[in-house]
Amino acid sequence: MTSPVRTVKLSKTYEVRARKGLFKSEKRSVEALKSITLEVNQGEVFGLLGPNGAGKTTLIKILTTLLLPTSGEAWINGYNVTQNENKVRASVGCMLMGERGLYWKLTGRENLEYFGALYHLDPSARRKRSNQIIELLKLGEIADRMVESYSSGQKMNLAFGKALINDAPLLVLDEPTNTLDLPSASELRSIVRQLNKQGKTVIYTTHIMSEAETLCDRVAIIDRGELLALGTVEELKTSLQREGITHIEGVIPARAEEAVRAIPSVLQATRTAQDGGALLTVVTASGREILPQLIEALTHSGAIIQKITPEELTLEDVFIAKTGRTLAEDTRIANK
Repeated sequence: MTSPVRTVKLSKTYEVRARKGLFKSEKRSVEALKSITLEVNQGEVFGLLGPNGAGKTTLIKILTTLLLPTSGEAWINGYNVTQNENKVRASVGCMLMGERGLYWKLTGRENLEYFGALYHLDPSARRKRSNQIIELLKLGEIADRMVESYSSGQKMNLAFGKALINDAPLLVLDEPTNTLDLPSASELRSIVRQLNKQGKTVIYTTHIMSEAETLCDRVAIIDRGELLALGTVEELKTSLQREGITHIEGVIPARAEEAVRAIPSVLQATRTAQDGGALLTVVTASGREILPQLIEALTHSGAIIQKITPEELTLEDVFIAKTGRTLAEDTRIANK
């Protein structure tokens, strides 16, 4: 059986100009993707997990023919993305730009029917499909209003509906819950599960750990353009089974973080600011046995410890162990 998605050493490099002084600039290369090789299985929800700027959107833009790769190859439903662009587009439902991909001077229903026409659905078929989507997403009360009157969440729901208009076997959803409130986000995830049970394969990009952990069959962790880990959530957790995760809250200066990192059995130590102090997440090779050393290193470096919590492994712990940082850091800023 042909895999819905397959990539081999897929890379993308951008040539950008960086300002140097008031009147000068210089060219530099930015590697957005670095030799990504992966395969998505038929009928699964496949998560692309990473912070803003990690390369997730670049990858799916290549997979949906919106960008050309610098090197490597990719296939969608057996079609090469650079050689069979029209067949790729016909076999994918995309939500890549959220509400920006809608026509605000048209009604919701007119938007759906317009995009149905672009997929060459005849008038009867696109009206029927539009009505089905309006019912599925509970858009009946707003379907005949102009999109410019919609809230951000309503626009995102309509953009999701647009991705369903051609009833494609593969759905590509880029941060679909980004501007939704909690109930709306939960409802959208429920619909994704429902569509998946009906046989659709889903690629779901997110920077929200809980979404990936509860929704996805397998997860790829991408950071700074590299594929760092790939597997089920349980497989990724098991990969850290011998390691321990400890969260330490308090007043933790930078020198205390460095002192913890200097302990031989500490694999990662990541400090993030929070109200009234900081949170230090420590990944160790020896679990709770290292707690006395951690406390000694912190107190001797001027830290004031308020709370120590050894935690059960989560997907966020896996991400920190693989990348050395949290999802709160924006790669686009870090790379400047």
